[in-house]
Amino acid sequence: MNAAAESRTFGIRRFRNKLLVAMMLVISSLTVLGIVVAQRRAADDARADLQRDFELELASLHRLQDLRNAAVADRSKALAQNARIHAALEDNALDLLYPSARDELRDLMERAAPDEVDAVETLHARFYRFLDSQGAVIVPPGNDAGALLPNEEARLSPKRLPPTIQTGYLARPDEAGRPTVDEMIAVPIRSTETNDVIAALVLGFKPVEAMPHGESIGMKSGILTEGKLQLAAFDQEAETQITRAVATSLANPTGKEGSLRTTIEGVPHLLFFKRLNPNSDYPPAYEVCVYPLDQLLARQARLRWQILSAGGLLLVAGFMVSHFFSRRLSQPVEELAVVSEENFAQRQRAEAELQTTAEELQRSARFSADASHQLKSPITVLRAGLDSLLARDGFPREVYEEISTLIHQTYRLTGVVEDLLLLSRMDAGKLRLTLNTVDLRHLIEEWLDDLQAMPDSADLRLETEIPDELQIAGEIKYTSLVVQNLLDNARKYNRPGGTIRISARRTGREVELRVANTGRGIPAEEQPYIFERFHRAGASHDVPGHGLGLNLARELVRLHGGELRLVRSDGEWTEFSAHFRAAVPAAAQPSGAAI
Repeated sequence: MNAAAESRTFGIRRFRNKLLVAMMLVISSLTVLGIVVAQRRAADDARADLQRDFELELASLHRLQDLRNAAVADRSKALAQNARIHAALEDNALDLLYPSARDELRDLMERAAPDEVDAVETLHARFYRFLDSQGAVIVPPGNDAGALLPNEEARLSPKRLPPTIQTGYLARPDEAGRPTVDEMIAVPIRSTETNDVIAALVLGFKPVEAMPHGESIGMKSGILTEGKLQLAAFDQEAETQITRAVATSLANPTGKEGSLRTTIEGVPHLLFFKRLNPNSDYPPAYEVCVYPLDQLLARQARLRWQILSAGGLLLVAGFMVSHFFSRRLSQPVEELAVVSEENFAQRQRAEAELQTTAEELQRSARFSADASHQLKSPITVLRAGLDSLLARDGFPREVYEEISTLIHQTYRLTGVVEDLLLLSRMDAGKLRLTLNTVDLRHLIEEWLDDLQAMPDSADLRLETEIPDELQIAGEIKYTSLVVQNLLDNARKYNRPGGTIRISARRTGREVELRVANTGRGIPAEEQPYIFERFHRAGASHDVPGHGLGLNLARELVRLHGGELRLVRSDGEWTEFSAHFRAAVPAAAQPSGAAI
């Protein structure tokens, strides 16, 4: 095995290993990402379930509160319309207020029977108090309005008389001395004459208990107000810890009602809290729900192991698949490497050949230019000598004819030299055109006059179809040379008594010139080569020429931004088409634009 083959084998092996490592990394990353996403999705779903239970809890609580508030509002309106109570409030006969209200509120203050558990329907109040026009509590003369301590009565008074029904919560000990929370509903009492709020009735109830949606997972709920939390099944230390956590979250500038995670008695819990009495003048109270996360974490741990096990199996399977595909994919790469090396070698050879060809073309162009320059002076001297001989007397008639023929050949040779010089300048990129407006019709007519003056054109018939004022963008010297070559070919390759047809038309921004002649056509196998230099079709060897006219004409047309091509050549007609750019009006483009 040579060094190149060994290097190729080593490179393919490296590629195969890199491909295997890349595929393993991709599979590992996707597996790990899937595990993380699955775990996070499970945690988010569990949190969403807990949030839904909390929302259901609050929804049930709010529905019950709305029902009870509506019932209390109806009772308060009836109470305010009572003549004795209304007179006591408006006439400031406050000593008659509570005795008058006792009969109206007796059913609210009676204790519920043991089988009466619907607080909404029974509306059993624990206490009630009236607020005067200044919002101060009017102290009842006895205990018929429910027993309250003086500091508890003081907390019934809001900052102002409530214009609407407002809710508050009062934390106080019950009859047995256990801490409890009463829900207060403050209902405004309006004057029947002015509809102004003249007093308020504050009723205290046992807080509405929502449906236990979360009892199956150990959810506990309570009320936090005035810095005190009433939460069953937790000791004082746990309640203090929960209260501190909620207060810290609310004190945070970015904090708001929501959820937080804390550890209570060594067990992680998730807390949800939301205000119960928004837009109330009473101190804010919050519904606090506590969810233990031990069952959820245990379930997540089991799910994590299941996901890890499935991920491990997928990872092993992925590694095996990666190994298989890396070997399969490396085979085409190996073949591609071999082909690439062969193509690289061929490209190097082709580039070397192109370089050689380019150098040969440059040498040929330099040779053509140098030879043309070197030939101009000898031809000029030769023609001058022949002209001198032709002017002498004393030679036989045959000698004069031979000298005339030689002078004609020097002119032909001069034409060849000038064409070679022009082609050399174009090959070197040194020919620059100065575009002006050229009247194509006038140019063709001038050359047709010259064509008709030639002896061998006397029997040719000319057909022209050229519109007036047909103008192209070009340089008159070189466009004239194109027209001359096309007409000269149509003359030389025509048959006796034949026809030359010349037509031109403008299409958009182009002008097309067509020159057609009768006579023998160009053989089909020769047609692809007629624009090559020094190429002459087999049928034209008996016609004078040097094989440069069509090549020179096409290069000049291309330099003008157009194209020259053979349209057809059959037994009847041979037709060429030259495309030029139409001249732009003088107002749009100044003359003398160089390309």
